[in-house]
Amino acid sequence: MKEQYVGDINDYRKYALLRALSAEGANRVGVCWMLTPSDGSSDGNKLGYLEQTDRYRHFDAELFDILAHAASEPDRRRLQVIEDNNTIPGSAYFNDLLADDLAGRRIFMDGCLADFLGADLVFFDPDNGVETTLPKGRKNSSKYIYLEELASFYETGKSLLVYQHFPRIERRVFIASCMDRLRGFAKDTAIWAFTTAHVVFFLVVHPESPARLAVAAMEACGRWEPAFIKGEYLGRGGGVPNN
Repeated sequence: MKEQYVGDINDYRKYALLRALSAEGANRVGVCWMLTPSDGSSDGNKLGYLEQTDRYRHFDAELFDILAHAASEPDRRRLQVIEDNNTIPGSAYFNDLLADDLAGRRIFMDGCLADFLGADLVFFDPDNGVETTLPKGRKNSSKYIYLEELASFYETGKSLLVYQHFPRIERRVFIASCMDRLRGFAKDTAIWAFTTAHVVFFLVVHPESPARLAVAAMEACGRWEPAFIKGEYLGRGGGVPNN
């Protein structure tokens, strides 16, 4: 995640989902920003929705107002606004910068795991999503989370929420492929997909997680108009439902 993106329309959807899953702090969320340096692009400046209050504010009025405040700040201050305003109730944040080198990445992940020992759910917010071909340690590897890293958190009893940007392939096929990869370390585990215009968030609920997390996920599926966030329970095994 890059601080230049904080407050944009994709952030609005992301925080709305995290707030719903936190159930007002009943579910303890650890937010791993996976921060990377700004690249100077304007891709993250999708702030026009903040001027369309009638269209967007009703989805989560409190959150909308927090993001309007954050968007008015310089890039380097925006993330601090999110953390300071209890945007995701009762959450812990890991906001170290993630580099490409292997040693630095290992220290980063170890520190994140140590900080989130008490979390029920850990959210990973990479620039792009789950890696498929780029080896760890290579240039731009910091833009991805790797399956073995997800598995290491899952093995400690954590449920996982993962940001994944949609590539330019058929989406149902892509979601099914991602499910197969996630089930490589989380067999027979309940999985949800929350889709937006350009992104899917995969929720993997660990069997040892409190039942209230699965309840929050099911409630989130019907919480918003599908054009804002569409939630879908994908089951505990097999392919993607066709509905």
